[in-house]
Amino acid sequence: MNGFTPPAYADRSLGDILPAVGTALGVDAGLPPSNIELPAAQSYVVFLVDGLGHELLRDHPEEAPFLHAHLGEPATVGVPSTTATSLTSLGTALTPGGHGVVGFTSRIPGTDHLLNALFWSSKVDPREWQPHPTAFDRLSAAGVATTVVNKRDFESSGLTVAGHRGAAFVGADRVGERLAAVQAAARQEPSLTYMYDGDLDWTGHRYGVDSPQWEQQLSMIDAAAEHLRETLPAGTRVVVVADHGMVDSAPDARVEVDDHPDLLDGVVVLGGEARFRHVYCRSGAVDDVSSAWRGVMGERAEVLTRDEAIGLGWFGPVDPAVRPRLGDVVVACRDAFSVMCTSAFPYEATLVGLHGSLTSTEMLVPVIVL
Repeated sequence: MNGFTPPAYADRSLGDILPAVGTALGVDAGLPPSNIELPAAQSYVVFLVDGLGHELLRDHPEEAPFLHAHLGEPATVGVPSTTATSLTSLGTALTPGGHGVVGFTSRIPGTDHLLNALFWSSKVDPREWQPHPTAFDRLSAAGVATTVVNKRDFESSGLTVAGHRGAAFVGADRVGERLAAVQAAARQEPSLTYMYDGDLDWTGHRYGVDSPQWEQQLSMIDAAAEHLRETLPAGTRVVVVADHGMVDSAPDARVEVDDHPDLLDGVVVLGGEARFRHVYCRSGAVDDVSSAWRGVMGERAEVLTRDEAIGLGWFGPVDPAVRPRLGDVVVACRDAFSVMCTSAFPYEATLVGLHGSLTSTEMLVPVIVL
C-alpha cells in the first residue's frame, strides 16, 4: 500500500525474536519457526529500547556511534506500531490478531468502554484477555532460565501479565540497577534475560525526535548498550531491538475530531491513538462512518473497514475473540499527520512525537546482535 510498510509476520518481525533466541540456545520450546538467525550461545540478553526506530538510529550516527556501527537488517513491528501491541507480540511470539492487545486503547467487547493497555483495568483479567502461553512460559518449560528486568511498578501490571508472564521479574527503576540485574541473571545457562528501557520514548513524546533532548537521551542509550556489552561475558549475546519508531506531528498536521462533529455520527466510541484510530460504530453505520472519515482525511490517512484491514494482513490471523476489539473502521495516518480528539484524549494533544501507523519510520526496528 502506497507509503506504508506492511508487517513481516512469520518472517522478520518483533514476534520472531524470542523463537530465534530459543533456536540459538539450542532448546525446543514449541515456538513457531523464525527466519531471524542468531548465533548459538548459552545466554542471551534482549534489550528493548522503547521508541528506537531503525531509521531514527540510522540517521543519528554521531549520537549513537556504538549501535550505529552494528546496524544491520531491520525487522518490522506489528499493527498498530505501538508499545502495548509490540511488547505483547515480543513476549508471546504471536501476531496482534492472535494475542489480542490490539492498540493503546481498544473496545472491551460487549461494552462501550475502552481498555487502556498500558494502565489496564481491574475489571479485565489479563490472563483472559490474552489466554495463550507466552514465549517466556514455553522457554521456561524447556529448561531456560527466563528473567524480565523492568521498573518495579510494572511487575503486576496487566500488560506484563498478558505478555511476559512465565519469567522471573526483577524490579529495577534506575539504569544502574537494571544493568546489574541483567549481569546477574545472564550468568545462568541456558538463560534469556529481557531488559526494557522507556526513557527514549518518553523523551520523544514530550520533546519530539527532532530535539536536542531526544538526541541526548539517544546518546545515553548508546552508552548503556556499550557498557552492557563490555561488562557481560563474551559467551553472552546481546540483541538490541525496539517496539516502534516515532514521527513528530506538528500542529498544522493534526486533524481535530472535535472540529468535525460529523466524524462521530454513527460512532459509539473512538479508540486507538492519534496515528492509528479504532472507530467503533453503531450497527449498520459502518459504510456511512467510513465514508465520512474518508471525506475528511483524504490523502492524509488510509481509512479501511475492519474486514479490509484484516484482508490486508495488518493484524495477522485474527482469533474470533479478538475480532470485536478491532475498530469497525480503522484510520492509519500517512506522513506526519495525526487524528486528535482533545475532548476524549486531552493528554495526546500535548505530545510532539507520535507513533502507531504503518510508515517505515514507525514500522522498522533494529535487530542488533552484539
